[in-house]
Amino acid sequence: MALLDFFNKPVILASQSPRRAELLSLLQIEFTIHPSTYEEDNERLISPTELARLHAYHKAQQVAALFSDAWIIGADTIVVKRLKILGKPKTRQEAIEMLEHLSGCAHKVFTAYCIINASNGKSLSNVVETTVRFRRLNRAMIEYYVDHFPPYDKAGAYGIQDFSAVFIEKITGCFYNVVGFPLPAFYHQVRTELQNIL
Repeated sequence: MALLDFFNKPVILASQSPRRAELLSLLQIEFTIHPSTYEEDNERLISPTELARLHAYHKAQQVAALFSDAWIIGADTIVVKRLKILGKPKTRQEAIEMLEHLSGCAHKVFTAYCIINASNGKSLSNVVETTVRFRRLNRAMIEYYVDHFPPYDKAGAYGIQDFSAVFIEKITGCFYNVVGFPLPAFYHQVRTELQNIL
């Protein structure tokens, strides 16, 4: 018996992130993947919490328009240090600069998720915040990471589940949130609130 009840409606993950798919699979949920093509705009003058929530909603909404009766899950992760949003690096140099910026300091990771009922447009959403402190990194370590663990699909230019785990001095909050999907918050919200948007 499944621990989460999706009321016999299919579940669609609107993300091409393999990490989110792996995490969602840990909940023993049957789902299919249909990536959103929504373009994130991190220049909006709103808080990181609201920005992540907005991105997650639009990703889910775009895919929901393609289905008549399904649950659509969108998610977005934003890395922030001193109000500066670090998106996904586009070049090797940009990735190196991001990691130098994070070296020896604390930053915050915000991950939002949104679940939309495609049949009626109703939704649930949440944003989880985790604080991560990096050890001081030397240039050789940063270049090794960028060259051997491509960071170009990762906010902040690192993925805590790979070699960059050695960068971490301390985490305050949900580890899975930093990977890209806050499993505990998602699980408990779906279990207690999903029936409210049927």
